[in-house]
Amino acid sequence: MATIMVDVVSAEESVFSGEADFVALPGDQGELGILPGHTPLITRIRPGAVRIQSNGKEELIFVAGGILEVQPKAVTVLADTAIRGDDLDEAKAEEARRKAEEALVNRSTDINYAAAQAELSEAMAQLAALRKLRGKK
Repeated sequence: MATIMVDVVSAEESVFSGEADFVALPGDQGELGILPGHTPLITRIRPGAVRIQSNGKEELIFVAGGILEVQPKAVTVLADTAIRGDDLDEAKAEEARRKAEEALVNRSTDINYAAAQAELSEAMAQLAALRKLRGKK
């Protein structure tokens, strides 16, 4: 079976680099599925889980948004933040969700409304990624 080279990088580090059979991730316009030989594409990605399937195993990586570049033989994810599924901290994500919701309700705080919405979206995406990861185990 054909494979495609996948690189997931953040500003801090390279989180994943290797061959894959299939990649799925949250594109700006909805969920994207990428197979080897995919048509070239550049798009923004939303916060959520990047699922990389290789040899019957699935790697889950949370991204907080970024840019996706697809070439027929390579997929590159340039993420604002990228965290391996096994490294996600549920308590930390739940606390971030709670604080963002509180900031949205209490608009008298110094936090920017758009920033609070973005933080809430990221926390919810992390929690959804954790649920996906638990469902696979």
